[in-house]
Amino acid sequence: MSTQPPLETDRSFNRSMLIKLVVVAFLMFGFGFALVPMYRAICQITGINNLVQRDATAREAKNTQVDMSRTISIEFDANARGPLGFKPEQHSLDVHPGEVTTVMYTVSNEQARTIHAQAIPSYAPKQATEYFKKIECFCFTQQTLAANEVKRLPVVFVVDPKLPKDVKTITLSYTFFELNTPAPVTSGTAGPAKAAVTVPEPA
Repeated sequence: MSTQPPLETDRSFNRSMLIKLVVVAFLMFGFGFALVPMYRAICQITGINNLVQRDATAREAKNTQVDMSRTISIEFDANARGPLGFKPEQHSLDVHPGEVTTVMYTVSNEQARTIHAQAIPSYAPKQATEYFKKIECFCFTQQTLAANEVKRLPVVFVVDPKLPKDVKTITLSYTFFELNTPAPVTSGTAGPAKAAVTVPEPA
C-alpha cells in the first residue's frame, strides 16, 4: 500500500500535466511553421504555384435566395509568416445565408525588396468548409508586393443556405507567407542573394 502523502501525489500529477501541455503547445507551434515548407515542396513536385482552387459552386450559390430567417456570425482571422503585415479590416460580421458579402484584408510588404506571397485559407468549424463559397479571393493566386507596398485585398463570399442549422458561427482564417525567401549572403560572396526556393511561374 502506497504511503505517499496526498500533497506529494498532487504535485507529481501537476508536474506531469504541465509537461504534457508544454509538449502539445510546441507540437502545435511547429506544425504551423511546417505548413510553409510543405506548401513549397508540393509546388515543386506538382509544378504548380497555387493550391487554393476557386470554389466550383460559388456562382450557383450566388444566385440562391437569401434566407432572412437565419443569421450567421463570420469571424475573420489573419496570420503572417515572414516579413509581411496582414490583417482584416473588420474582425466579425453578421450575414444571412445566400447573401453575397465583400470584406477587405490589408497586406503590407515590410521589406525594401519585392516579395511573392501566397495565402492559404482555413475554416472553423471544419464542417462549414463546404458551405463557405468564395466567389473572389486573393488566395486564388500568388500576390506580388513591391518594396514597402501596401495592398487592400477583397474576399467576396456567400454562405450556402444548406449550412447545417446548428452552425451559428464560422471563422475564416488566412495564413499569408512569403514564397521566395532569399538565402543568406555568405562572406566574400558578391552580388545579391539568390532565392532559396524557386516557385514555377503560372503556365
